Amino acid sequence: MAGHSQFKNIMYRKGAQDKKRAKLFSKLGRELTVAAKIGGPDVDANPRLRSAVAAARGANMPKDNIERAIKKGLGDTEGADFEEVRYEGYGPGGVALIVEGLTDNRNRTASEIRSAFSKHGGNLAEAGAVSFMFERTGEIRYAGKAADADMIFEAALEAGADDVISSEETHEIVCEPDNLHAVAGKLEQAVGEPQSAQLVWRPQSTVPVDESAASTLLKLLEALEDSDDVQSISANYEIADEVMERLTV
Repeated sequence: MAGHSQFKNIMYRKGAQDKKRAKLFSKLGRELTVAAKIGGPDVDANPRLRSAVAAARGANMPKDNIERAIKKGLGDTEGADFEEVRYEGYGPGGVALIVEGLTDNRNRTASEIRSAFSKHGGNLAEAGAVSFMFERTGEIRYAGKAADADMIFEAALEAGADDVISSEETHEIVCEPDNLHAVAGKLEQAVGEPQSAQLVWRPQSTVPVDESAASTLLKLLEALEDSDDVQSISANYEIADEVMERLTV
């Protein structure tokens, strides 16, 4: 299991699933609001909003919720002003992490993130301390059942993508950041609407993590994901499958 976390977690009870679902909708709603505020409500003219809507639909977010979040960004309803924040740091086992968020209170968010790191064997670092270990790329995701790997590969190549990583669960199409929305648009015509199309921090190499460090690292990731202000987490860890199985039983 490689370290690239985007609202993913293992859930054991329906109550936990419902809680995670509500939190996911909250995070998606914030992105919709900010995207609409920055670029306007027209999805054809606003690539960020188009990506946010695709992600919301991919998560089965109700249409009313999507429309309400967009209206909030236009000032049609009362709502907080969110700003983008980014934190860099190290977790257990020397794992590098980049945490991105949207917040209406920078001090509160910084305190929450710092507390999560300190409680779970990590520490925050200065801006730029770990980002050099990552590459900023465009990433377009499809469900594994959307198309077979060969079809996705050919469509991605034709669209101008750089790489395709396919598994039974997902297809990840990688492209240059500036080409994200052009590639996503061509793929949408060939394959259909993606689950998401966004800029991500992709690690240039990964750090193997043993079982002891992995246990604490997963708790750190869960604590970070539990913050309403955190939108995404990128990390450069590699945990062996057998270790993950033991930790998640």
